[in-house]
Amino acid sequence: MNINHLTPGYAVSPQIAPEDVAAIKAAGFVAIICNRPDFEVPPGLQAEAVGAAAQAAGLGFTVLPVTHPTLNMETARAQAAAVAAAGGPVLAYCASGTRSSIVWSMAQAAAGVPVDEIIAAAAQAGYDLAGQRPRFEDAASS
Repeated sequence: MNINHLTPGYAVSPQIAPEDVAAIKAAGFVAIICNRPDFEVPPGLQAEAVGAAAQAAGLGFTVLPVTHPTLNMETARAQAAAVAAAGGPVLAYCASGTRSSIVWSMAQAAAGVPVDEIIAAAAQAGYDLAGQRPRFEDAASS
């Protein structure tokens, strides 16, 4: 499991498995957001399986699948709301962590965080989102 912190309270990761949940909790996370659609993974890695493990460990769990059609401000706002409601550090995952980084970045831009700062935070976490600048600038004006 590879956890990449964009901020102290928000990190992203490639796909996790139910057996990763104990380590996620031990790392101090209080909630997990699944941004990976179930059709991309086998049943043992789908949201229901990971969510059951998260709930059994006492972690919050939110399902917000991100696909091309759902990579929009509605999803970014829902992601931001889930992070805010968690009350502590959140780990979001998808296939590589990129979609989880993009929806977070869109919400940050909409909240007024400068796009250069957002892109730099993602880069420091290992995600090159420079090509997403127009999307973030659009989010900033929404």
